[in-house]
Amino acid sequence: MKRFRPLSRRGLLLGAGATAMIGAPAFGQGHAMRRTAPNRASDAFTPDVELELMCKRDETPILTGKPTRVWRYVGNLIKGPPNALTALPDAYLGPLLRFTKGQKVRIRLRNDLPEETITHWHGLHVPMLMDGHPTAAIDPGETYVYEFEIRNRAGMYFYHPHTHEKTATQVYRGLAGAMIVEDEEERALGLPSGEFEIPLVIQDRSFDDDNQLAYGDDMHTSMFGFYGDRVLVNGRSDFTIDVASRAYRLRILNGSNARIYKLCWDDRTPLTVIGVDGGLLEKAETRPYVMLAPAERVDLIVDFSGRPQGSKRTMLSGEFYGLIPPMAQRMMGSDLAMGEEFPLFTARVTKASNESWRLPETLSTIRRFRKEEIANSDDPIPIAITMAHMAMFLNGRPYGHNDIQRRERIPVDTTQLIEIFHEHGGMGGMGMMGGGRMRGRMGGMGMGGMGMGGMGMGMGMGGMGMMGMMSMAHPIHLHGQPFEIIERRFEGDEDAYASVRDGFIDSGLKDTVLVAPGERLRIIKPFGDFKGRFMYHCHNLEHEDAGMMREFSVE
Repeated sequence: MKRFRPLSRRGLLLGAGATAMIGAPAFGQGHAMRRTAPNRASDAFTPDVELELMCKRDETPILTGKPTRVWRYVGNLIKGPPNALTALPDAYLGPLLRFTKGQKVRIRLRNDLPEETITHWHGLHVPMLMDGHPTAAIDPGETYVYEFEIRNRAGMYFYHPHTHEKTATQVYRGLAGAMIVEDEEERALGLPSGEFEIPLVIQDRSFDDDNQLAYGDDMHTSMFGFYGDRVLVNGRSDFTIDVASRAYRLRILNGSNARIYKLCWDDRTPLTVIGVDGGLLEKAETRPYVMLAPAERVDLIVDFSGRPQGSKRTMLSGEFYGLIPPMAQRMMGSDLAMGEEFPLFTARVTKASNESWRLPETLSTIRRFRKEEIANSDDPIPIAITMAHMAMFLNGRPYGHNDIQRRERIPVDTTQLIEIFHEHGGMGGMGMMGGGRMRGRMGGMGMGGMGMGGMGMGMGMGGMGMMGMMSMAHPIHLHGQPFEIIERRFEGDEDAYASVRDGFIDSGLKDTVLVAPGERLRIIKPFGDFKGRFMYHCHNLEHEDAGMMREFSVE
């Protein structure tokens, strides 16, 4: 059985003790990172919204009985509309931040924790200095000032630590929150709002007998990620939302360290999807279920019209397989095995409503990139995922700041074709980029793809040997502007893939994409406006901390 170690009071109160208590990542480099001085407020920047976020220790009731010690974001609105910052009731999660496209925002991040930290605005298109790069981490007692303009289209985004080799444990302790960006295009649709728009953050956690957070501190956690034995929604257990018999907008974020969910209703009512990471789709899509990997978001319209008072509908994580190795399932020991069916939250109809609402046929316009706009249409940049014994690499290399390779240097204001795939059993890496080609069709564009010198897909989902046994899905996140998914090819266990394939929403803009074993994806990503270092990494946070992270140098 997997052993969980409590995050003790001593571990939470003492900086060095905290790191020792939960254990350093098994495969991280462990090297000291040279940090920049904390950014200060600029007299030349006049914010429309200004707020303070404090990272602090606290305790909050989660389970019946003793409160749980957590780390959390506590917010204070200094300037701006009242809805710019809303605390979630009875939750350790950070306040919901709500901005409008075009607003200028100043955020004063204060570190009142016993160790260094920094916050990343996941999905926002901001300069490197404002992105929460690990080199910007601040020590206890310091303040970092972010100043940026909201350039993103309307959507749900995510803020969380991006501290070198400490992201997983800081998020696990409670440092996470949701952001919503609005714009005129979305407002014109008249989508459900106010009390009828419900943000939901799903996380899994484990607790000891004293109601304190417990965390796996063994090699298996570093290798496969942390999987808790209880699901929390908005920081609460056994979460229920009371609704009226009318349409609602559910905006769902997977805030877990590693767990992947298969969202579906218990009565198998189809899901109506109107948006993903980068905002609204062009048209709503109906799906039997939606796969949601760590850091991914999905925007649903749920119509409870005609349902009698007292009726209930439960959102489940449905059954699937093939995204995590069988050996990992056996080692975890969690009561919630990934891929088994279990409940997430319940919607309960408590009042009648005569309000009617119709979903618009057209939701938004997404500008698609043309072939002639892509700088490297015949030579895609590879992101090769390597997961082997004692190895967590992208493109054959672990994370190393100032270890920028040739293919990681990107001219600013260009649009790049990127290919993401699994590489099994070899180091591969930047030195091999350019050796070997595979040809394939890309949405009718006829673009060639970069191979890895014949290594190819490896053994896929059902492969034999150590590499096949360790093959698993990885949620890959690229900082900066969102990207388009233009091709998803699969070679592997078709039966396993059939349990997840209908849940991938590839028609919208994304900043995080789940790459299943045996899959090869092509994406188109712009690198506009800002020069600097921008991360790309696995958003299984234990993998990120263990070295499955690199960075592009936009020049």
